[in-house]
Amino acid sequence: MRPKRVMGFVDLVLFYVVTGISLRWIATAATAGPSAVLVWLGAWLTFYTPLALSVIELSSRYPQEGGLYIWTKRAFGDFAGFLCAWIYWTSNLPYFPAVLYFAGSNALYIGGERWNHLSNQASFYIIFSIVILAVITMMNVVGLDVGKWLHNVGALAMWVPVIMLLGMGFIAWHRFGSATAFNATTMKPGMGLKDMIFWSTLIFAFGGCETASFLAEEVKNTRRTIPFALFTGGLVVTFCYIVGTVSILLALPQEQVNNLEGLMQAITRTASRIGLLWLVPLAAGLIALSNLGAAGAYLAAVARLPFVVGIDRFLPPVFGKLHPRWGTPYMAVLLQGAFGVIFVFLGQAGTTVKGAYDVLVSMGIITYFLPYLFLFGAMIRLQSEPAGSQVIRVPGGKLLALPLALVGLATTFLTIALSFVPSPAEINPALAVVKVTGSTVVLLVLGALLYWSGRRRARANLENSHP
Repeated sequence: MRPKRVMGFVDLVLFYVVTGISLRWIATAATAGPSAVLVWLGAWLTFYTPLALSVIELSSRYPQEGGLYIWTKRAFGDFAGFLCAWIYWTSNLPYFPAVLYFAGSNALYIGGERWNHLSNQASFYIIFSIVILAVITMMNVVGLDVGKWLHNVGALAMWVPVIMLLGMGFIAWHRFGSATAFNATTMKPGMGLKDMIFWSTLIFAFGGCETASFLAEEVKNTRRTIPFALFTGGLVVTFCYIVGTVSILLALPQEQVNNLEGLMQAITRTASRIGLLWLVPLAAGLIALSNLGAAGAYLAAVARLPFVVGIDRFLPPVFGKLHPRWGTPYMAVLLQGAFGVIFVFLGQAGTTVKGAYDVLVSMGIITYFLPYLFLFGAMIRLQSEPAGSQVIRVPGGKLLALPLALVGLATTFLTIALSFVPSPAEINPALAVVKVTGSTVVLLVLGALLYWSGRRRARANLENSHP
């Protein structure tokens, strides 16, 4: 029994949009002011472009289910492939509560003043995250036939708030002038440590275009659909990030932007100034829905990693089993949802709601970027293998592919290093560093132990079957 091919071109474009765009990063970018525009462009040039071109070539070379795991395994062997898949899978554990915290903070705007008292209540965010995780987990257990509609609706829900913000920002600028000065001085990025940490966050925002390759055997006409959908989705992602950031700054001074609630703050403030407050609950609901779609899409994609690793017997075989009715890797999906709940509590421990959000983001950045070291390394290593006529090469072939991958590799190293530095707003920076470092080390060690345990188990089974 194999998974069904249910993802077409439009589904995949919307999948890339919902996994590639997170409206929370628009608010984060706006906290830096007009200089964020150039940082967005720099992140696109030094990370997204090498990543997208590498994914296009590697996915057309090796279009099997598992994507990054398959590429790393082919380039560096079984252990590297397993560790890469394990790190990527676990990196999404802090991602889910982080994105759901953002969704919850925006959902509060639906209730207006009546719900404002919940904005600093940790219990609200914990309950909200757990309930939503349970729902999207069960949707993905049923399968992509059902789950893809949450992804698609979430992608469409991202467009509307950006368009609303663009329109309201233009109206506010036309009536009152820009709330932020855009000139050569304000648009020049800072070069301090704090500024560089900010860069790493925006680079993180461009991650995600590798996710659909994990579902390769559930995509129709994989070799052709993934590259063209990725190109189309990439244009949408870049446009939304830059236009959304500029729109916020047209309506709201950067010192009044909060990275947890900034997008809704901008929409609320602008709507109030131009007399369209009725748009606020609508925008809040759409932003929350878009983040639920993103969480569902990531859960669907990364659950395929333990699935293919289970097939290879490096994890217990139960991970490689499909649901007898729905044909989904249900055990991997259920386990991911359960661990997501655990990370909701780990991120909140001993800190404020905003502090928990920052810790979860830092944990996600570090573990999420480690697999990109393998991806760019695989891109370099596999250039020595012949490419058939169906392979879509980087323009210029090996001559350009190698320096492009090296740029992506260097950007990834820098981003990981900067992510260990705690946010200036963190009230307990030492605890934040311990959480981020400790959780990263534990996940790496646990992954290595699981691999060697799986090898011993597979060897023992082989010996028992051949007395």
